[in-house]
Amino acid sequence: MSARAAWRLESLGFGEVYRYTAGKADWFANGLPREGRRATLPRVGELARRDIPTCGLQDRIGAVRERVRAAGWDVCIVVNDRRVVLGRLRQGALAADPGSIAEAVMEEGPTTYRPDAVAEETARYLTERNVAGVLVTTSDGELVGLFRRDDVEPRPPRAEPAGEGGA
Repeated sequence: MSARAAWRLESLGFGEVYRYTAGKADWFANGLPREGRRATLPRVGELARRDIPTCGLQDRIGAVRERVRAAGWDVCIVVNDRRVVLGRLRQGALAADPGSIAEAVMEEGPTTYRPDAVAEETARYLTERNVAGVLVTTSDGELVGLFRRDDVEPRPPRAEPAGEGGA
């Protein structure tokens, strides 16, 4: 909405008026409130596990590995001080020399989804590609969590009506 429209709404007594200049798609991608007929569909940002372990670029693999295993995980997300995703440490990287730093062994630029992706559709897509989960980040790259396809039970495809003389 324009600045003028926001000011007008405020002058009419609306208490919570937001001027979000990045646009509607970015608003949704940041997991902000939405309206409409698809607004009630569960989204990956709502279901993402926020307890996924994180570490910094300079963290030593030995210490990271201990924290990750103690938390019951087999992956760690490398983030900066603003929780922007920089990389991922999978099992192989976590098995590296304990003195190595995360930056030296991380997988750079992991695939991410935005919080507004429809959970059921995303789970179906991941199942088709045999991928267990995907990172969820804001449009600025800040970590929201890990969405796992097993956290959603995709609905079976709709049955097509039988044709004339059909089974």
